[in-house]
Amino acid sequence: MVKLTEVEDEHFTDKPTPSKNDALLVSDDEEDYTDTESEISNDDEEDLELEEESLYDRLSALKDIIPPGARRTVTSSVSSLTSFTKASLSFSGKALWVISTSAFLIGVPWALAYAEEEQYIQMEREQGMIKGANEMLTPGVESEKQEAHASL
Repeated sequence: MVKLTEVEDEHFTDKPTPSKNDALLVSDDEEDYTDTESEISNDDEEDLELEEESLYDRLSALKDIIPPGARRTVTSSVSSLTSFTKASLSFSGKALWVISTSAFLIGVPWALAYAEEEQYIQMEREQGMIKGANEMLTPGVESEKQEAHASL
């Protein structure tokens, strides 16, 4: 364990010799000659101050370490990056809105028309299959109907 010892400066332990000219400065109190009077601090008060101090307060106190030119450079870089990001997000949002509304206005009607056309094609296939099945079941009936139709 470390043991601390207090070493007092000779300047504060020796009393100055009084003279006529500086008689107002001379005092009989022993407290006037100590160097620790103004530096006395309670550990409790210091802990209380540290607890009340926020992280933002601590970080803002560190700004004095960075030179003003470097602070301006960092601030302008962050500002330009922020404005570029905002502009990019705004543009991409507007572009997404235009693309999505265009897709709905053009794509949905086209998809409905395409589905309807496919449905007509499927119906024609089914009718062709039914007609082919009828010809296979009664091959002579159709040809006679066509000949009777042609003669009229």
